[in-house]
Amino acid sequence: MMNMVDLLPLAGASNVGEATGAASVIWLAVAIPLISSGLLLLLGKTADSWGHWLGILASTASFVLGVAATIQLLGMDPEQRILESTVYTLVAAPGFTVDFGTRVDPLSITFVLLVTFVGTLIHIYSVAYMEHDDSRRRFFAYLNLFVASMLLLVLGNSYLILFFGWEGVGLASYLLISFWNFNPEFAKAGKKAFVMNRVGDLGMLIAMMAMVSFAGSVKFTDVYASVADQPQWVLTFIGLFLLLAACGKSAQFPLQAWLGDAMAGPTPVSALIHAATMVTAGVYLMVRSGAIYVAAPTAALVVAIIGLITLVFGAIVGAAKDDMKKVLAASTMSQIGYMMLAAGLGPVGAAFAIFHLVTHGFFKANMFLGAGAVMHAMNDEVDMRGFGGLGKHMKITFYTFLCGYLAIIGFPFLSGFYSKDKIIEAAFVGSGAQPWIFGTITVLVAGLTAFYMSRLVAMIFLGEARWQTTGADAKHPHDPSPLMWVPMAVLALGSLGLGAVLNYGGFLGWLEPAIGKAEEGEPVLPVPMISAVTLLVIAIGVFVAWKMYVAKPVPQAAPVGSWITRAARHDLYQDLVNDYAVVQPVMTLAAGTAATDKHVVDGVGEGIGKLLPWFGKVVGTLQNGQVRSYTSYMVVGLVIALIAVAASVL
Repeated sequence: MMNMVDLLPLAGASNVGEATGAASVIWLAVAIPLISSGLLLLLGKTADSWGHWLGILASTASFVLGVAATIQLLGMDPEQRILESTVYTLVAAPGFTVDFGTRVDPLSITFVLLVTFVGTLIHIYSVAYMEHDDSRRRFFAYLNLFVASMLLLVLGNSYLILFFGWEGVGLASYLLISFWNFNPEFAKAGKKAFVMNRVGDLGMLIAMMAMVSFAGSVKFTDVYASVADQPQWVLTFIGLFLLLAACGKSAQFPLQAWLGDAMAGPTPVSALIHAATMVTAGVYLMVRSGAIYVAAPTAALVVAIIGLITLVFGAIVGAAKDDMKKVLAASTMSQIGYMMLAAGLGPVGAAFAIFHLVTHGFFKANMFLGAGAVMHAMNDEVDMRGFGGLGKHMKITFYTFLCGYLAIIGFPFLSGFYSKDKIIEAAFVGSGAQPWIFGTITVLVAGLTAFYMSRLVAMIFLGEARWQTTGADAKHPHDPSPLMWVPMAVLALGSLGLGAVLNYGGFLGWLEPAIGKAEEGEPVLPVPMISAVTLLVIAIGVFVAWKMYVAKPVPQAAPVGSWITRAARHDLYQDLVNDYAVVQPVMTLAAGTAATDKHVVDGVGEGIGKLLPWFGKVVGTLQNGQVRSYTSYMVVGLVIALIAVAASVL
């Protein structure tokens, strides 16, 4: 095991080299899918028959560029693997310059490979999945826009360029979640995701303002170099607002409510955005900002606590849902909670967070695509209580899904076993009560994960069939075409073996130049004991699920259940809490502001408007053109003047 130490990431200006070769043209990885997206939108229906192939070609080209840049980095000494280049100068003011620049280092290139490889597989899968959709070309345009934005997010060399990509993925996710916006509920889901992400974006803007104020720059190297000179309260302030941004994008407490509703989008969207890429952007932000969090331990602790709360929250919700996509969404929320917890534990935890992020991208995308294959075969049904026994009819889907399931529960020597267990071990490192609290909760949630994922597999693929075989609602389940199952099979292979490849291939050492290195240390319990207890808890979770959903018939109507089950089915009332805590107060404030505007601001204006005509009428009555009236006015005025003079004399 490794121990967290006060060591800033090796990301200072002295470590940064000028990009050459593939690293100098990595901006093309962003430009190619962006141009493809624009073409698919501008060409309209003329591209309907071939637009999806252009989308796949664009994503593949970005992957090839990422591979070339990776080969270049591998050929360099580790301490030289941070390369930057300036594409364009955005702002050139005295004392303040902002460049549109790229940063190629092990952290950014890891994300490039993940986004483009998994993204390309999902593009291929989508050709068949969206085959009968009249707007397939537009769908691929949005997918390309998302890939371009995500690559910009991870390749930018400053927080501002990162923010451009951050906003781009927010826009693309809104467009994809609400893709079938003819359904009002789907349109509402997209709007909900958009609004909640804007709340997080405010945190990013405030953090960047603070960076400019105190460091004079938003460039990574400048911000890192200034960390040692900043008061801790400034770093804590910046760290907390960066965390707010991450909570919005990565569906972490308290901004997690949008993720379940986001399942309204086509299933490939869930695989790309809500499994492998966008929802991991918050983890990237935390790890990229490691220098700030090492110097601001209070902010780092808050990051870990937020991750801990969310991993419990997501697991509880996932254990009660009957919608298979929402189970996977809750699982994603929980697994990213593990990553956020790790990111708050220092450089070693950050490395484990990225390790789990990569393996999770494979096995969760694998399961989302499997869920899409089930929907494809079951007339878009998502309620698991109407499934059962599909493993006999959809063998390829079942076995590929099974690989992802075994990986996520941490089955020995599969991907999740290597990556998630390292986070659990890291949670047990430290002093005082913290490692016992963090470590114990991560172990228990591992058991809960095993339970709800086993429940998912059992309700979909095992037991007796609970679906109609005759009549108007008859289902005829079957495996999908090769365009769908081949990407599923590739991801399944990654689910099985990627963890071992990365673990024994030096992946953690590969990340060191970008995120720093920590010294070795020991957790409060021996590592073999932690592993044994974790496996025991996982086995208990699987056994309980087997007893409840395999050994007994699954009722087609959900039982009432306990109060916690009922609460979990309603997402622990997160929408209700948001409604009372945020929506209603804001609506009340808005109504009060509107009333003030109407009765005070508008009232004053309308009052003046009414007063002036009345005053005009009075003056008009006095100005009647009669000499006797004017003489009387003069007499009255003279009398008033005499009275005033007399009063002043007396």
